[in-house]
Amino acid sequence: MSNYIYGIHPVMEALSSGKKIEKVLLRQGFEGPQSRALTALLKEKEVPYSWVPAQKLNSMVNGAHQGVVAYISQVDYVSFEEMVENALNHKAAPLFIILDGVSDVRNLGAVARTAECAGFDGIIVPAKGTAAINDDAVKSSAGALLRIPVAKVANLKIPVYYMLESGFQMVAATEKGADYIYDINLKKPTAIVMGSEGRGISPSVLDLCDIQAKIPMAGAIGSLNVSVAAAIFMFEAVRQRESR
Repeated sequence: MSNYIYGIHPVMEALSSGKKIEKVLLRQGFEGPQSRALTALLKEKEVPYSWVPAQKLNSMVNGAHQGVVAYISQVDYVSFEEMVENALNHKAAPLFIILDGVSDVRNLGAVARTAECAGFDGIIVPAKGTAAINDDAVKSSAGALLRIPVAKVANLKIPVYYMLESGFQMVAATEKGADYIYDINLKKPTAIVMGSEGRGISPSVLDLCDIQAKIPMAGAIGSLNVSVAAAIFMFEAVRQRESR
């Protein structure tokens, strides 16, 4: 791997200078003034972090990591306001996808690849609970994550409110939806909200969505991989807009 930095002072310097950090891994048992200063800075910068066994850090880094490894962002994030306004200035009915808790890098990459192929105008993800946009994610996206705008936010409710006020319909993908995706008018300005396979869309975000839609199921399993479900939703929008 080449997309990380390590060591207490290099990581703190990177954070203080505004370098884009995806996530920080801290060694379990790392305590003391330096630990408190670092975690305070991570909270201030709203950078997610987690505590991991020393063996994990040792397997990643040959040098002296001092119990701290930070993933460097592989993409240049944009603000969601800039993303939405730019799309509205160029399209009558933009399309966005919001990912709530998609934590697998391959799923994230696959969704991004489909979104780029379907002509979507951007992806919005939460800072916490989302897969790191690292080399694996970029590779899984076939480079799409370097081409499509991505916004990372502290709380998904903020862009949802903003987009509703900007005239977007928020379409939540949920098996509990009252309507099938094929019965929803996706020719309007639309944001499609996808949740994780395990937990789905968080209740606070789901409550804000004005439409809840599902995919017809004929088999016994009753659920799809999130990247497959996202592709069905996104290309239904393409089908409606391309139909004559």
